[in-house]
Amino acid sequence: MADQELDVHIMVVDDEAVARVSLAEILRLEGYRVSTAASGEEALSLLHKSGPVDLMVLDLKMPGMDGLEVTEAVQKDSPGTVIILLTAFATLETAIDAIRKGAHDYLLKPCPIPEILESVRKGLAKRHQEQQRQHLVSQLQRTLSELATVEGTEEIEDAVVSQPARFLQVRDVVVDRQKHVVMLRGRPLDLTPTEFKILTCLVETPDQVWSPQELVRRAQGYETDAWGARAIIRVHIRRLRKKMEADPSDPRYILNVRGIGYMFSTGGRQAR
Repeated sequence: MADQELDVHIMVVDDEAVARVSLAEILRLEGYRVSTAASGEEALSLLHKSGPVDLMVLDLKMPGMDGLEVTEAVQKDSPGTVIILLTAFATLETAIDAIRKGAHDYLLKPCPIPEILESVRKGLAKRHQEQQRQHLVSQLQRTLSELATVEGTEEIEDAVVSQPARFLQVRDVVVDRQKHVVMLRGRPLDLTPTEFKILTCLVETPDQVWSPQELVRRAQGYETDAWGARAIIRVHIRRLRKKMEADPSDPRYILNVRGIGYMFSTGGRQAR
C-alpha cells in the first residue's frame, strides 16, 4: 500500500462486535491505521482523548447515541473527518439527512466489502481535494490582499467553492443524483436509467412543463420529431406512474399538460 494510506487513521463504530472487528481487520489489511468503538459514546470519548481521525465508518442504528447524533458531534468538533454511514433500508431517509449535515456517503447493510473500500477511497480522495482547495483559496485570498484588490474577492471564492446539489427533494420524493437512487416515502424505486433521467429532469424543475422532444433530448441524448418523441416518452411516463402513483390513472406527481408535455407537480393537482 502507498505510504499515504499508512498515515490514514480510520475509526469503525458499530455495536455489532462481529461486523466491527471484521471490517476493522479488512481495513488494516488495506494498510490503514484503525481503531474501533462499540458505541457512539465510546467513539466520542476516544476522539476527545486521541484527537480527530481522518475517516469514520459509522453504524446509524445503535443503542444510546445513534449515528446521526455522532455525525453532528463529529462535524462540530472535527469538520474535516470523513463520515461513511452504514444503514438498514428502514432508516435510509435518516441517512440522507445525515449526509446533508456533512456525512460523505451512506451504504446499505449488508454491504459488500469492495463497495465499502471504494467508498473509503473516494472519501479520503475527497478529503484530500478539500484540503488542497482550502489551501488554494487561502493562497488566493492572501494574494488578493497583498495586491489590495479586495473588490470581487467574494465572487471568486464563491466560484471556487460552489458545487451542484447532490440531492433533490420535492414533496416526498428524494433524488440522489450521485448514486442514481430515487426514494418515494422512504422506499427506493426500481427505475431504469432512462426513467431515472426523465424523473430527475422533471424533479429539478417542479411545475415546469417539458415537451416530449425536450425530455428525449435530455434523457436519451438525441433529437427526434414530435410524433416520435410523444410515443417514446409516453411509454416511460406510463411506467413511472405505475411505480410511483397509488392510482396511475389519476396521477398526483407526474402530470400531463394537454398538447404541451409533462411536469412534476408540487401540489398534487389533477392532470389536465
